[in-house]
Amino acid sequence: MMVGKPAKRATVRTPGSRQIPAPRPREPAAVLIAKRIEEDIVLGRRQPRERLIEQDLCDLFQTHRGDVRLALFELEKKGLVGRIPNRGALVRGLTPQEVREIYAVREELEVMAVRIIPFPVAAADIGRLEEVQRRHTAAIAEGDLLTVFYSNLSFHQILFGLCGNACLIETIDLLAQKVYGIRSYANAFPDSLDRARRDHLDMIKALRGSRRDELVALTRRHLQPSPEAYIKDYERRFGKADPAPAH
Repeated sequence: MMVGKPAKRATVRTPGSRQIPAPRPREPAAVLIAKRIEEDIVLGRRQPRERLIEQDLCDLFQTHRGDVRLALFELEKKGLVGRIPNRGALVRGLTPQEVREIYAVREELEVMAVRIIPFPVAAADIGRLEEVQRRHTAAIAEGDLLTVFYSNLSFHQILFGLCGNACLIETIDLLAQKVYGIRSYANAFPDSLDRARRDHLDMIKALRGSRRDELVALTRRHLQPSPEAYIKDYERRFGKADPAPAH
């Protein structure tokens, strides 16, 4: 895929004149490369500990090493890529202990967020969640796992955004980024996807009915499938001992 290909431009009309192409900003190549690699990690196309060889990425994206290095640097900041001296970059493989620690903190922060959501929730906000969930449900039915990922992400950003605490929202987002790479392990099972879909619908119902305790319980339960599936697969492949993580 050539990342430098110009994007299509929209057109605008001016009185008494022909249509004129409107300028449209184009994302830098490094941003597009980082996004593609991130999506490959999310979908399980790139596995934990897989090396990310700069020249291979240059050939794949038809670009130069500067763009690739910037992309890898951004992914490293997100916690998706690690570096090992004399080996270069690789997809970060979280150990089971790291996964348990991250999810323990995520659970408490996300529960904190839903505990402080002001009730009753405005109909417009519930409508936004319902619209995103329609996309999520359709994507599951179509087997479109990338849209499943992005619609799920949007659903939770809207949900936790209702708490109104900017610091808490930012921290939840940062921790969620660190475990993007383990999403594919649960998403590989149709039952897990359907459970996530049903959880979302139940969360909307709890919000509409101002049932906070039910929402808290759903928030805790909703986090379980991904770490459980990842840890099970990790221990099958590498055993139960936790090697030193790649940073």
